[in-house]
Amino acid sequence: MRNEEIDKLATIVLGCAINVHRELGAGLLESSYELALCYELSQANIKFARQVSLPVTYRGVKLESNYIIDILVEDSIVLELKSVETLLPIHEAQLITYLKLSKKPLGYLINFNVPLLKSGIKRRINTLTQPG
Repeated sequence: MRNEEIDKLATIVLGCAINVHRELGAGLLESSYELALCYELSQANIKFARQVSLPVTYRGVKLESNYIIDILVEDSIVLELKSVETLLPIHEAQLITYLKLSKKPLGYLINFNVPLLKSGIKRRINTLTQPG
């Protein structure tokens, strides 16, 4: 998928997340936002997968791991959802790890536990997948 297509898709995905936040507000469990966002994505005819297991490859061997992507959109965008008081550096590190291991180009860390969703979104580009 080209960068322009990913950017268009990301705009739609963020619109879906905003719809969820407008409807549900802050203060629910992360799992509630995940289910609602998946509903919104399906209504927008966007392909996604929930709770995607992410193995670690070591010397050519796939190791089982506890890394799980909350939502993977169109096999291109990693969504890591939170419902926390404050996003911490460990949350960003988690997203960066998922991008690195999955080799996906773009990721969003979305904290639904904020008054305005825009202030709870962090975007990360996987520089390892960008052309030289």
